Amino acid sequence: MEIVTSLPADTGLAAVAPRIRRIEQLGFDTVHVSETVHDPFAVCALAVEHSTRLRVRTSMVVAFPRSPMITACAAWELARFSGGRFQLGISSQVRGNIVGRFSMPWTDPVAQLRDYADALRAIFAAFQHGTPLEHRGSHYTFTRLQPFFNPGPLEVAEPEIWLGGVNTRMCELAGAVADGFVAHPTGSHPRSLTEQVIPALRAGAGTRDRELPRVVVVPKVITGRDAAAVDRARQTVRKELAFLYATPAYRGTLDRLGLGDIATALGAAAQAAQWDRLPDLLTDDMVARLVPQAPYAELPEVLGEWYRGRCQGISLEPPQDQADDTAFRAMLERIRAI
Repeated sequence: MEIVTSLPADTGLAAVAPRIRRIEQLGFDTVHVSETVHDPFAVCALAVEHSTRLRVRTSMVVAFPRSPMITACAAWELARFSGGRFQLGISSQVRGNIVGRFSMPWTDPVAQLRDYADALRAIFAAFQHGTPLEHRGSHYTFTRLQPFFNPGPLEVAEPEIWLGGVNTRMCELAGAVADGFVAHPTGSHPRSLTEQVIPALRAGAGTRDRELPRVVVVPKVITGRDAAAVDRARQTVRKELAFLYATPAYRGTLDRLGLGDIATALGAAAQAAQWDRLPDLLTDDMVARLVPQAPYAELPEVLGEWYRGRCQGISLEPPQDQADDTAFRAMLERIRAI
C-alpha cells in the first residue's frame, strides 16, 4: 500500500522545506501538492529539493487555464530535477472557477481533459525522442517544436499522468488515459469504489486495452494516540464531511448508504448559508459509516477491512502533535503491508 499525505494548502514557499522533511521522516511514500493559493510547480520544486526519496505528485494542477505545452515543460523539468520522483496530476476543476476565476471557456470538460492528456503524451514523446510534434485533437493542436525549444530526453522515466474525479464519465476517462487515479474524499468509501469508481475505471481502460490505473483513496481518516484523541479528531472531521457532502455533486456515497435525506438536508442548509448547522446533521453513527476511525494501534486492521483489494494507496494526515511521530511512523509501516 502506497502511503500518501497532502502538503497543507496554506504552505507558503518558506514553509515547504521543514514540512517536507518531516513528511519524509515520518515514512510517507508520496506527498500531494494541490493548487489553491500557491503555484503548485514552485512548491513541487522545493519539495523535490528538500527530500531524497519522497515522490512528489500534483493533486491536482488545474489543466484548462494552462496550455498543455506549458504544463509539459514544467513537468519535464521537475522529472529531470527529481531524478524521476515527480508525477503530474491534472484535473478539470469546476465550471465556476474556470469561467469566473480563470476567464477561460468551458465546453465539454471530459473531452477536453482527454485531449489534454493525449497532447501531453505527444509532447513528452517529442521531447524524449526528438520526433516531429504532431497532435491534432478535439481542443488542442500542436505542430511546431523547433530544436531550440526542445528540452531534450530524460534519463529517468517520463512523468506519470494522474487524474482525479467524482462522476462516472471522469472516472472512465482516467481508466482510458491515466497512469493513476486519486479518488475524491467523498468517492473514497468502499461502496463508492466497488459500485462506481472501479467499474468506471475498468470500462475506460477496456476502451484502449490499458492496465487499470493505480488508485489512491483519500478518506478523512479519524485517528489519534488513544480513544480520547480519536474523539477530539472526530469533531474536526465531522465539520469537513458535513461541508463536503453539502455539495449536491458529492452526495453519491450518502445515497448508497441510505442517507439521502441527510444529503438533502445538508444541501438545503448550505443553500441557506446555515454553515454552523451543517455538523449537527451528521451523528456519530453516520460519521462511523462514512470514514474509518481507530487509535493508531488499531487503525491498520481497520483500514485493511475497509480497503484491502480496493486500492493501491491511501492518504493520511500527519499527527498535529510531534510527540506522536514515533507511534505514527510505526503505524505507517503496518499500513504499508496491507
